[in-house]
Amino acid sequence: MISREMAWRVFSAELNASSLTYKGDEEKSPSYLVTPLGARINRVIAAGVLTDKENVGSEDEPMWRARVNDPSGSFFVNAGRYQPEASAALADMATPSLVAVVGKVRTYSPEDGRVFVSIRPESIVEIDEATRDAWVLEACQATLERMEAMRMAVSADRAVDVEALVAKGVRRPLATGIVRALDHYGLPDSGRYIRVLQQGLRFLLPDEDVDLGLTEDLGSFETKDEEKAPIDVDVEDGIMDLIDELDSDGRGAPISRLIDEAQAKGISEVDFEEISNSLMDKGLIYEPVLGKLKRI
Repeated sequence: MISREMAWRVFSAELNASSLTYKGDEEKSPSYLVTPLGARINRVIAAGVLTDKENVGSEDEPMWRARVNDPSGSFFVNAGRYQPEASAALADMATPSLVAVVGKVRTYSPEDGRVFVSIRPESIVEIDEATRDAWVLEACQATLERMEAMRMAVSADRAVDVEALVAKGVRRPLATGIVRALDHYGLPDSGRYIRVLQQGLRFLLPDEDVDLGLTEDLGSFETKDEEKAPIDVDVEDGIMDLIDELDSDGRGAPISRLIDEAQAKGISEVDFEEISNSLMDKGLIYEPVLGKLKRI
């Protein structure tokens, strides 16, 4: 008998970077998505801000597409006729609202070869800030566990072996995923996942100067791209204030006017886009309609 799969805690940045899928060897085995850090995912639990939703089906047969933002980016959620409870819950939810989603991961690959990852929810419920923060902490801990297990794997004197990792205390599902991840993706980008951890910890500790650096032991496998300079918190606060100031009707501030006002304050259009994307990734603002930004 095949047991129910565990629900992994994974930040959206790691989930969306995944492209390897495979089916287990046993009869009726589930399909898995393997992340670059070796999470072998069939089911996932995600939490964050439900920023937008759209019924791309019909009134008689709805198909909801939704976006849920966590500190590292966005999860994409699809619920239709085969997820009736989740679909009904989404229909009644307001945006923005804090939610938790439990469901199975699915991938879609168009002709250009890109892979898009989404969640087919078993359930989606509204939560409070404390529950969301608890999920962020658990996701940080789980990410750090995978990074440490990956470090052990790549620092081994011989070829990576599942049993050797298990003997070192790595959980078997993770050990299996790490072996497959290294074969498919190669060495993961340590800098990227240190920044993901840093985003999560800064979200939980906004008054602390959390800086994990890029030379720490936990990230010694590889750094592929240059670290971007952190965005000044005061500049982010200034953009948030500007959004409030220009949101005259409660429906959001026009992005074109925000860009003009930001440029008057010495912030280029490119920098404004980077700052607004950062604020959306952190779940602080969202785009209620095309061309407008609004504080959550």
